[in-house]
Amino acid sequence: MADKCDLCLLGLILLSSLLTGTSGEDVFISSDESVSLSCNKALPDCRSTTWSYDSFRDSRVDLITGGMKNKDTERHERLSLESDCSLNITTVTGEDSGAYVCRQSVNGELQGPVAYVVLHVLHVSVSSSSSSSSSSSSQTEISPGRSLTLSCQLYTIVSCDDWFSSEGLELLWVNQTGVDLKTDSRYQISSSSSSSDRCIITLTTTLLNEDDNREWRCEVTLGDQVQTSVRYTVKYSDPGETEVSVNAGLLYRVIVTIVEMAVFAAPTVILLQIICARRAGRKDSQHPEEIEMPTILQ
Repeated sequence: MADKCDLCLLGLILLSSLLTGTSGEDVFISSDESVSLSCNKALPDCRSTTWSYDSFRDSRVDLITGGMKNKDTERHERLSLESDCSLNITTVTGEDSGAYVCRQSVNGELQGPVAYVVLHVLHVSVSSSSSSSSSSSSQTEISPGRSLTLSCQLYTIVSCDDWFSSEGLELLWVNQTGVDLKTDSRYQISSSSSSSDRCIITLTTTLLNEDDNREWRCEVTLGDQVQTSVRYTVKYSDPGETEVSVNAGLLYRVIVTIVEMAVFAAPTVILLQIICARRAGRKDSQHPEEIEMPTILQ
């Protein structure tokens, strides 16, 4: 039910946009990249510009007020206002998905059309049989024979089921040449929509020797057009480098052991030398003749 409500709410906003002269735009971006959201600049400067953000989960937040950043927002450090009043967001995350609204007004009077931008963020995480942790890196060091799972998520404020069926939007895993991996039996592809703001398509496969430096790509498409994509490259560790690392570690442990033995053995050696010297002294005092023997001349 919540998904339906979100979709209806977004539909009402877009319909209101058409009736009030507001311009709307969908922007797709990959996570960790930067994005610039356009504002309909109607004034010579940006001092009367307000940028607001709405995720439809929490209350609306004003990011820019009177051309100045609001410092109490979590994303403050990643925001900047460009000379054309566009909003720039660096190192985009899934939490940045949502609706952005730009208004320019003077003395409470709206100047020019309102700009309405819906931001959708594509993100890939990885897990393998060698580790249960996930990573957002575009490259991972794993080895042949391991099971690898890549999860591609589209963060959006629109219900995945309704939007994908009505608008023809689709998530795909493709190879380096753009071929859909659903056609290859070595890959298990599954998709789901777990909530109103996230769509997921998962790729699982067992790695082969020839997968070293192989690239897989998750794409979000609308009709025949790719909106954005995330590339993931598999990279195996060099066995030679691993062996050198192991040997170096073994040599280090041997050296540490020898040093420790030398440190602990030194007091014992000194004590033995003192005992031997004292015993030799006592023998010298008991048998002085053994020290000075007369020379017999024939």
